[in-house]
Amino acid sequence: MKVLSLFDGISCGMLALQRAGIPVECYDAFEIDKYAVTVSKRNFPVIVHHGNVYDGDFTQFKGYDLLLGGSPCTYWSIAKKDREIDCNGEGFRLFQEYVRALEESGCQYFLYENNYSVHQNIKDEITRVLGVEPIMINSALVSAQNRKRCYWTNIPFTSFPKDKGILLKDVLESGVTWQDKSYCMTARYPGAVLFNTLERKQRTMVAEPVPINTYCNGGTMPMGAAQRGRYVDGEKTEQHIEIREDGKSNCLTTVQKDTLVCSPVRIGQYGKGGQGQRIYSVVGKSVTLSANGGGQGAKTGLYKIDLPDGDYIIRKLTPIEAERLQTLPDNYTAGISNTQRYKCIGNGWTVDVIAHILGGLHDV
Repeated sequence: MKVLSLFDGISCGMLALQRAGIPVECYDAFEIDKYAVTVSKRNFPVIVHHGNVYDGDFTQFKGYDLLLGGSPCTYWSIAKKDREIDCNGEGFRLFQEYVRALEESGCQYFLYENNYSVHQNIKDEITRVLGVEPIMINSALVSAQNRKRCYWTNIPFTSFPKDKGILLKDVLESGVTWQDKSYCMTARYPGAVLFNTLERKQRTMVAEPVPINTYCNGGTMPMGAAQRGRYVDGEKTEQHIEIREDGKSNCLTTVQKDTLVCSPVRIGQYGKGGQGQRIYSVVGKSVTLSANGGGQGAKTGLYKIDLPDGDYIIRKLTPIEAERLQTLPDNYTAGISNTQRYKCIGNGWTVDVIAHILGGLHDV
């Protein structure tokens, strides 16, 4: 199969094709992030890189079979205060480059991905232009990460991935302590308050656990929860997880975020409890990986990890653990700085989800 990939990132598409058992004759990629290209070249030297999509002459790919791509969601994300909600901004112009590539190359099959939180106006226009309805898949089915994404494709799709039941505790590195001291908190519980010493600048931080009942008869009990807070008409509202204490779910509504189950379990915070200051349990799913954001745990979240001596540390995920959340091989992004590894991983695809979709090519 001849493949053209736009906004290729770290070439998760190539890895997914291999995992799906789809033979690849050639794979041409457009990507401008030099760190992502470095990762791609290290893992797949055969990939041909072409640079910026705006400079692309896609007629040279006439006769190619498959077009992959997910234009940057930065402009559309609900996490952005002044996100684009119509089809006149840079985000949609990048999507139009994908459409241009599809038209000029004449690829028979296509797969386009973007964030579930994209405004409905834009999703409707993408649907109209591509001529197919989006499929929403949460990476939590194949990974320990909550990551809702929409996929537009004309590849035959017959079923959703099976739930593998993977939790965050299943992807942690055994016996590993966090190397970045400035982002590591060691902790004990003196009473109800968790005191943490952050070695960077010798600051002391305090985390107060959220009073939730996570155990029932000695075992873990699934918790009903709701996700609250977003940007509404440009005005910021506090984003947090509200967890029920009775083991029941919330009343079903038309809003999916009103009814969540233990994914993830937020057990505390430090400071004001901003996005990078929230602490989660490893019993449940991780928060969605992010390529950007500030704070100790902005890109991966902070997690309570129990240690054999009864103490525990609260830390963000290691790069390898982040890779596992995206179902990447361990050290797939090695060779660049940890900062860039987190960014590349957060911008990437959950490989097993893409492999499941691409598996439909066996039926054509």
